[in-house]
Amino acid sequence: MENKFIRVDDVAKELDISKPHAYKIIRMLNDELQAKGFITIAGRVNRQYFNERLYETGKERG
Repeated sequence: MENKFIRVDDVAKELDISKPHAYKIIRMLNDELQAKGFITIAGRVNRQYFNERLYETGKERG
């Protein structure tokens, strides 16, 4: 079973970027989630949200 959260190592590997840059992306995504009222965990981001924001899974942004 796949974990619901993606960690900094996985983000860095997925996007072929450095860990510090991956932390910035996670922080940005977590800030967006917090603004929507979600609870977040530092250094991790919801995998589904990560995929939606990076790969736009067919949803139009409003």
